[in-house]
Parts: sequence; C-alpha cells; structure tokens
Amino acid sequence: MITRPLDLASRLRPVPPAWDALFYVNTGALALFFVLFGSRHVLSPGLGVDFALPLAAETATSVLGTDVVIAVPAPGMVVVEGAVVDYAGLRVWLRAKAEGVRRKRLLVQASGALPARDLAEIYALAADAGFTGVLIATNAPAGNKPLNN
Repeated sequence: MITRPLDLASRLRPVPPAWDALFYVNTGALALFFVLFGSRHVLSPGLGVDFALPLAAETATSVLGTDVVIAVPAPGMVVVEGAVVDYAGLRVWLRAKAEGVRRKRLLVQASGALPARDLAEIYALAADAGFTGVLIATNAPAGNKPLNN
C-alpha cells in the first residue's frame, strides 16, 4: 500500500503478533474431523453399510393372502415344495406356478441375513413369471428385537 504522500503509515495499527500456532491447531482439527467422520460408522448417501432387512412387530405386519410360498434360507438356495433349487430352477418353477392364473402373490420366507441382491433377483424372477406381488417374511437375527409401531 502506498502511504508516503499522506503519511498514512503513522495512522495504521501495528501488525499483530504472529498466530502461526493457530494455523497448526486448525489443520489438526480438520484432520481429526476427517478421521472421525470419514469412518465406516457414519452413514453417507449412496454407501451401503451392513444392510439388514427391517423388522416389524406383529401388529404392523401385513394380512395379505399369498398363493405361492418359497423359503430362501441362504444365498443361491431356494426351497420349493420340499425340493431345493437354485435361481435357474426357481425361474422354471415360478413360471409353471403362475401359468394360467391372474394376480398371483408370492410369499418369500427369507433368512434375516439374506443379502439384498438375492431379494432383488427373486423380485425380478417373480415379475418375469407373472406374479403381481411379492411379500417378504424374515426371521429375526439372534439378539434383535422387532420395532414397536
């Protein structure tokens, strides 16, 4: 700044003492913030963290009737009428069950630890076979209590 012609330098406040330590405190606080809040324990949009199927109390469950029931105790394994089939076999079985009948609903008795991708594949197979609705029933994993609504 040019201060010589009007002698402005004599009217300015002196430069305060250096705050160099505050720079390091701010940098450390930012680093601590990113370490704590960038962990897998904080939910972020679009980040799946240990997905589990929701639980509901008995009063909040559905009373819709179903026409066909299957059990899915583990990924890739489906129990239908006493037989164990994979998803390719389930596709054929579902098409045979949905043949000639309108508005069929499918009940899937899924394990509480079943991944969401398996449920999505079962939904797709049921829709492809002609089922109009899919209901999911799960067993609660050990130690979990249902939600009270």
